[in-house]
Amino acid sequence: MTDSKITHPYYPIIYVRGYAGTSGDVEDTVSDPYMGFNLGSTRVRTVWTGKTERLYFESPLVRLMKDHQYTDVYSVGLNKTEIKELPDGELDPRSIIIYRYYDQVSSVFGDGKQVKMEDFGRGLNDLILKVRKLVCKSAEDTAAFKVYLVGHSMGGLVIRCFLQNPQVGSAEAKALVDKVFTYATPHNGIELEIIGNVPGFFDTNSVANFNRDRMCEYLGLPKNTERVNTLNGAFNPDRVFCLVGTNPKDYTVAAGWSSRVVGPFSDGLVRINNAVLSGFEKKDEPPRLSPRAYVHRSHSGYYGIVNSEEGYQNLTRFLFGDVRVDGRLDVRDITLPVDVQKKSDEGKQVRASYHFEVVASVRGAHWELSRRVAAENSALFRTFADLFPDRANKEKGRENHESPELFTAFLSTQARVNKRRKSLGFSIDIRVLVPDYEVDGLLFLDNHYPGGHIFRDRLNVEAIPSDNPADWRVNYAFESDRPTSATKQAQSAPLPDRLEFRIPVVQKARPGIDADLVLTARHWN
Repeated sequence: MTDSKITHPYYPIIYVRGYAGTSGDVEDTVSDPYMGFNLGSTRVRTVWTGKTERLYFESPLVRLMKDHQYTDVYSVGLNKTEIKELPDGELDPRSIIIYRYYDQVSSVFGDGKQVKMEDFGRGLNDLILKVRKLVCKSAEDTAAFKVYLVGHSMGGLVIRCFLQNPQVGSAEAKALVDKVFTYATPHNGIELEIIGNVPGFFDTNSVANFNRDRMCEYLGLPKNTERVNTLNGAFNPDRVFCLVGTNPKDYTVAAGWSSRVVGPFSDGLVRINNAVLSGFEKKDEPPRLSPRAYVHRSHSGYYGIVNSEEGYQNLTRFLFGDVRVDGRLDVRDITLPVDVQKKSDEGKQVRASYHFEVVASVRGAHWELSRRVAAENSALFRTFADLFPDRANKEKGRENHESPELFTAFLSTQARVNKRRKSLGFSIDIRVLVPDYEVDGLLFLDNHYPGGHIFRDRLNVEAIPSDNPADWRVNYAFESDRPTSATKQAQSAPLPDRLEFRIPVVQKARPGIDADLVLTARHWN
């Protein structure tokens, strides 16, 4: 018996590009062998001397080749996946394949006619089976074979059409998909601030594919499903990562009209809340959100989400990393300012809302894994009633469980920025802001400063993984106490498949907060 040449977790990657709006865009798209996956960007930053230096991101394609020894499928001007007589087992498992679904729409390579999303989904099904045939040479290869799907924008919907619609593709091909990563995919459609959801009659160049009625059809969802960003039990939601863009200003398509029409809470085309997915593995499970991260990037372009270091780092850690860390804030109490509390004690109705900001970074890096801040319209918003329904509504038996889910991060012991240190180091910048207080229906402006913080500090965390989850340790320190160090040991509690750590987040002055940052760590891959 021979060993398989496929080495977990390095499976073939199939990239599915996004929407091409006009016939000219289609022709430009098919003229590029990599359909945009090879585009990088150049930015500048200020160094300690005060001078600026360039930061280059070579593109996801090049970096996967350099960092993880992937290769493309092109040879002497030919595409190996299109050569019918290529022997089985000839393709390297660490291959990046571009799904060229727009070729059939092109007037150069196809017949120049629009094609339904269902047909794009069937083509992806056929490509996956073809790649398996080209990669696998033995029974061991076939048993070990899996594939990763990476989609940008509409490409993520093509992937979901294949995975979710029972009339599209085969169970055999769907079972081969190990993970899915989507960049800026409109999972819940595209909304225009002026006219709402993309109308069904507006179908020039298949724009109707972003209308929810049409999405229900090709995603295999029940008609009139209100929110179509659900996997509906067709795929494990924990195996799908959604990268969400929060920068509409740098999206220059249509001379900037797109970002103006879609609105500020977006990447210039896709609303922030529409770029995430939910789902369940079993029918009796409550729905849960897929892993996600937020980056201040636009939908596409030189400041776009695909050709960004932040996008690449989330992609590779999700595909190849070995640790998953989730962070949430369990809030026990948020106190009111003295003047506002006095009004409440007098029997006046007090309402308040809060912004929870979080920026997660890896030790030693110049990029951020996730960034949610109010100034970029991406912070988590909770009202007092959301956080404390029993106290707000005077109803007994209602638990306080609207805990803000701050982030999900995938880390890698192999991809540490500092190779000399075995621990995984990352920082979490946590801020809690109060937009406004309202007393008896009127804004309370006395002694109130707009944008004031209830809590603001940076937490440095050092995780020391172990083969035995019960032996993991997490050390931490707030920068206000001990900058650039992590000296306190977090309290831990072993759970069946993970380890939970609690770190106090407390501000005793009024207004203040009494909470725990709960970090849940588990092995990944």
